[in-house]
Amino acid sequence: MIDKKFWKNKKVFITGHTGFKGSWLCLWLYSLGADVTGYALKPPTEPSLFELCNIDKLVKSIISDIRDREKLKEALISSKAQIVIHMAAQSLVRESYKNPAETYEINLMGTINLLEAVRNCRTVRSVVNVTTDKCYENKEWLWGYREDEPLCGYDPYSNSKSCSELITSSYRNSFFNQKNYNIHKVGVATARAGNVIGGGDWAKDRLIPDCIRALLKKEKIIIRNPSSIRPWQYVLEPLKGYLMLAERLYKNGPEYSEAWNFGPDDIDAKSVEWIVQKVCKKWGRGAIYEIDKGVHPHEAHYLKLDCSKAKERLMWYPEWNLDEAIDKVVKWTKAYKSKKNLTEISLKQIEEYNSEK
Repeated sequence: MIDKKFWKNKKVFITGHTGFKGSWLCLWLYSLGADVTGYALKPPTEPSLFELCNIDKLVKSIISDIRDREKLKEALISSKAQIVIHMAAQSLVRESYKNPAETYEINLMGTINLLEAVRNCRTVRSVVNVTTDKCYENKEWLWGYREDEPLCGYDPYSNSKSCSELITSSYRNSFFNQKNYNIHKVGVATARAGNVIGGGDWAKDRLIPDCIRALLKKEKIIIRNPSSIRPWQYVLEPLKGYLMLAERLYKNGPEYSEAWNFGPDDIDAKSVEWIVQKVCKKWGRGAIYEIDKGVHPHEAHYLKLDCSKAKERLMWYPEWNLDEAIDKVVKWTKAYKSKKNLTEISLKQIEEYNSEK
C-alpha cells in the first residue's frame, strides 16, 4: 500500500506531468501531500486531463522540452527534488512510424538529459524511469516476459524504449553503481507497464480514447486489430507500482535498483474486440463498432508481463480487474459529458482505489 506519511511534503520531480499518466500521478501525489514539480511540454491533446482537472493549480508546472538539457538541469536543481519519476516521452507506436527520428530524439536524449540532470542534483535519492512492456523482444509467447528477458522493440517507439532501458542500465553501472551507494546515495530503476486505460485519455490512435471519441460523437467505433491481446490495466495500477518502487529506492536504493514489471493478472489479458464489446455494453444505447479491414503498421499481436518479482518483493498487486477498470472509464467519461467537477471525480477514484484491501 501507499504510505501517506512517507509522501507527505516529499519533493517530487515528474517529467511528462501534462500527459495522461502524468496528470493522474500529479493528482495522486497532491492527495498525499507531496510537493510536486512537473516538467513537460504543453498538454499533448485537446481536451486534456491536465487542463480539465486544473493540475497547474495543484503542482508547480514548468512547460519546457525534455530535450533542453540545461533548462531541465536547472529546473531539477531548483526543485530540490528527492524523488524523480521520468515519464516524458513520445509514447505512440503509430506516431513513431510517422516521425521515427523525433521519437528516438525524445525518448533517448530525454533519458540521457534526465540522468545527466540527476548527476548534477545533490538532493535526488530515488529515480524511476518509466518505459514500457513493448521494450521486450516480443516472440508472441503465451507466457509473460520477465525482467531479465532480452530487449529489442520492433517499431521505433518500442525500440526507443528498449534503448532508454539500456541507457539507464549504463548510467546505473557507471555513475550510480550499487557498490558505491554510500557515495552517490541514488537508487535508479526502470518500470515497465502494460497498456493502461482510464478516464481523461484523449491520445490519438489508442483504443479506449478512440472508443470514447466515437461514443461522445454518437459515431461507430472503428477497431484495427480485433484479435490483438494486451495486458490491459487501470491507470492507477502501474502508478501505484511507481510510487511503491520510488519509496523503496529512497529507503534502500541498492536493493531495488533494477527493472520492474507492472502488469495485470493473466485473466485480464484480453483481445481488442473483447474490450470494445465491454465498453459498448457499459455505455449503453447507441454504442456500436465495426472492424477496419485496411492495411495497418505492424503492432504486436500478443504480449504479457510476468509481475512475480513486483508481487514478491514490493508486495504490489492489481486491485481492480479489467471489468472494474472499464466501468471506471465509462463512469468518468459520463461525468465529463455531464460537465461535473472532474478534479473531484478523479480524486474520489484515487480514494476508492486506495481503500481497496
